[in-house]
Amino acid sequence: MQASPRRSDIFAPGSRATRPPLTRARLALGTALLGLGLLMGPATAQESGTPAAAGTPEWRHGLSLMGQPKYPAGFKHFDYVNPDAPKTGLLRLSVDGTFDSLNDIVPRGTPAGGLQLIYDTLMASAFDEVATEYGLLAEAVSYPADYSSVSYRLRPEAKWHDGQPVTAEDVVWSFEQLTKNNPRQAYYYSHVKKAEVTGEREVTFTFDQAGNRELPQIVGQIRVMPKHWWTGTNANGKPRDISQGMLEVPLGSGPYKVKQVTPGRAISFERVPDYWGKDLPVNIGTNNFAEQRYEYFRDGTVELEAFKGDQYDFRVETSAKDWATAYNFPAVKAGKVILEEFPDRASGSMQAFIPNLRRTKFQDQRVRRALNYALDFDGMNRTLFFGQYKRTASFFQNTELASSGLPQGLELEILESVKDKVPASVFTQPYQNPPDGGEEVRRANLREAAKLLREAGYEVKGGKLVNAQGEPLTIEILLANPAFERVALFYKPTLERLGITVNIRQVDVSQYINRLRARDFDMIITGWGQSLSPGNEQRDFWSTAAADREGSGNYAGIKDAGIDALIEKVIYATSRDELVAATRALDRVLLAHDYVIPTWNYPNTRTARWNRFSHPEKLPQYSFGFPDIWWWDAQKAAQTGGTQ
Repeated sequence: MQASPRRSDIFAPGSRATRPPLTRARLALGTALLGLGLLMGPATAQESGTPAAAGTPEWRHGLSLMGQPKYPAGFKHFDYVNPDAPKTGLLRLSVDGTFDSLNDIVPRGTPAGGLQLIYDTLMASAFDEVATEYGLLAEAVSYPADYSSVSYRLRPEAKWHDGQPVTAEDVVWSFEQLTKNNPRQAYYYSHVKKAEVTGEREVTFTFDQAGNRELPQIVGQIRVMPKHWWTGTNANGKPRDISQGMLEVPLGSGPYKVKQVTPGRAISFERVPDYWGKDLPVNIGTNNFAEQRYEYFRDGTVELEAFKGDQYDFRVETSAKDWATAYNFPAVKAGKVILEEFPDRASGSMQAFIPNLRRTKFQDQRVRRALNYALDFDGMNRTLFFGQYKRTASFFQNTELASSGLPQGLELEILESVKDKVPASVFTQPYQNPPDGGEEVRRANLREAAKLLREAGYEVKGGKLVNAQGEPLTIEILLANPAFERVALFYKPTLERLGITVNIRQVDVSQYINRLRARDFDMIITGWGQSLSPGNEQRDFWSTAAADREGSGNYAGIKDAGIDALIEKVIYATSRDELVAATRALDRVLLAHDYVIPTWNYPNTRTARWNRFSHPEKLPQYSFGFPDIWWWDAQKAAQTGGTQ
């Protein structure tokens, strides 16, 4: 299931400060996900008590995919927040790159970071539960026993920042515009057959199928936008067009509104003092900063130096080299800057070199496996990463969903049901990356890579690896993040020893995104974030239907009947055990095809912050909650320096 975004999502595309604890979706067009469990929970005793009569809607305050929601109807606030947190202070964040639009609905241009701060969704998620949502714009939700539709009842007090009410018409219009103008969202919500107003404050979404337990909860993630504003005119009398980028400040309903914009360089948001939802249980103890500001940097080195110079407050460090070498400066020694790692318990991921299977040269599995043998991960880890990383060996790394050993029990049954569509090796041979070790192992790996390439019809002529038609094997590695250049440069000489011509192409973020959308690349370095409750988004990642769809998460161009079948097993699993087994089976088959060259993983999020902030003593299990539940600490700020 795709994450129901709370406001930790303020970290912008390409930002160093990524949404904890998950990955950045925008720069790599990836998807970060959060959740656990499978069964949609029954209503609490306060809500129903007895089963609803036929035809009578059963309204609930929350939804869970793993039984009952933790918090009952009428709860005061989440357990992990400080309800008395001060509402003051300035939070300064950094973002890589630039922006040219304040419309992040359409996949055109580069939108500014933090725009989700100005909008509300129907439901909001909790950081101490998985795949559980509670009412935000919606005060109640109802769905039939077969999950063929879902209805949301809006809160009467919900208002836009101009004072007009949030209406059911706004919800329907938002859904229509989102799915009309954003191909990826259209695909994600493709099973919603119809959205319609069914009451004064009620909207109903009808699905094209029954039994898909995720769909009611997925709909709760929809961002609601003001129809009256978007269908109106701007200050120059020109009709607004939601399908185009713009720099006009949009109207929202959320806890913040845009304060100031310097196109391409900075954007700031100020808390709305009379925000309609400030006293809702899901919002108590959150949105504590009076202002949140984003500064943009085009160069990562400059961005790091700006942090050291106290130009912004909080940084997620994604570079092992910088984490090991760049934080030995006076403010750290004086305790003014705090270095802290937070465990990532809510997600798994696969980061990898991803060849584009739409290119003929990568369609032979032996070529892809040879590229894996050519990656000297042990040397890369020692040389570039100070030995901090482990090799990734699962698309659901570091979770119970990762496959291991040989399939057994329910997983074996699931694989047997699609036996004619999956590689025979999944039943007899666990996936393993090539061995790591010293020079002898590295040479043996290169010999195996050369052997596989010969078997695939390549031979070396004049120092170049060519196919039977005499065409050289060339690979362009497309990059947008300068930090990955040294990774690609480390890989390049080994590939060249095999006779492969390698070019490394560094482009700006906008060009990178456009080339990914157009599938105009040989190889990229990126990945997929995974939740603990995978579901409908797996179609976007791996399915045949998504392979040639512009903007999908199927970067590799995977088209495989066995994988398509296993995705459906995941989506329609009817118990947690079945979900885990189906996901392990999917993972096992993805690995067996050698679609990617896995790189590294790290189980924690590395952070650095100027010591001006505090957080609840006990953080929630599935996120460290920054900045949602943190606050400005005046005493610390006075000792550290800096103003509100």
